[in-house]
Amino acid sequence: MAEIKESFEICFEASTGYGYLYDRLCRMASRVVVAHPGQLRLIFRSKRKNDRIDAERLAKLLYLNEVPQVWVPSIDTRAWRSMIEHRQGLLAERTRAKNGLRALLRSQGIVAPKALWTRRGLEWLQQQPLSSPLDAVRRDIHLERISAINGMLKRVEQALGEIARRHPGVSLLMEIDGVGIRTAEAVVAYIGDPDRFRRSKAIGSYFGLVPCQDASADVNRLGHITRQGPATVRRLLVEAAWQGVRRSPRIRAFFERIHQGRSDRRKIAIVATAHYLLRVMLGMLRTGETWRYDRRPKPSDYEAKTPRLQASHRGGTDAAPTLQAAL
Repeated sequence: MAEIKESFEICFEASTGYGYLYDRLCRMASRVVVAHPGQLRLIFRSKRKNDRIDAERLAKLLYLNEVPQVWVPSIDTRAWRSMIEHRQGLLAERTRAKNGLRALLRSQGIVAPKALWTRRGLEWLQQQPLSSPLDAVRRDIHLERISAINGMLKRVEQALGEIARRHPGVSLLMEIDGVGIRTAEAVVAYIGDPDRFRRSKAIGSYFGLVPCQDASADVNRLGHITRQGPATVRRLLVEAAWQGVRRSPRIRAFFERIHQGRSDRRKIAIVATAHYLLRVMLGMLRTGETWRYDRRPKPSDYEAKTPRLQASHRGGTDAAPTLQAAL
């Protein structure tokens, strides 16, 4: 590429580590476009597929300016997202260790207390006599692993907390009932620039909270949610939605309207509530408005067509700056 004298453009498919490649190519080419792999699969429906054919098709799409692009976050935002995912991995590893300890206790016929993971519970676990020295070794290894992961989580959350405290968008979203610092930072990190979403409904598709659709003529079949996008954010949003249902009359009213008192609609209602909260969050980040919790909800609020109905104006247009500005 260094030998090419004329200006040129590059298009490549997003994959693992595409951000680093994008940064390097931007220093060489006049324009770099990263294509969405999921949408390319719909365009490149063919029984003949190899690197040469794919490159030719990408070149044609680039020439026609029809490449389904992905938004490439900054280096700091990518590092922020990676740290959030790293924390989720540590939590999953700690959960596996805890499940291993519970399985060990069940195999010994020992009934664990409710507060097993408190300091007193761990001391009780350490003192329990087991039937075999090997079982004691397994117990000690699990306990050491949990202790080590707790120390790692403390370091990770401390680093994430420093970024979150300096980012006004995180503080803004935490004003919503049920939304904590972990949910707010994940939403802000993955949204990045809120203005890149032309409509508030697009945010649901980005995070995979909209149903699959198969429509033809008068038939419109809706299935499970697409589950596209970051699973971490969906998981945190559902947890925040449950907390919001318990704490906020407004959120609870929305949930109950979808739930309709039917047990088979419980999951549908909580996913719809998470989708509703996400649209509200996008509106708040766009406008810098705060959550309206002191006004009695109206039926029009639950249509979720204008997230600004859920906020009162706080002023300012810099509620969601980039991470570089926050640092």
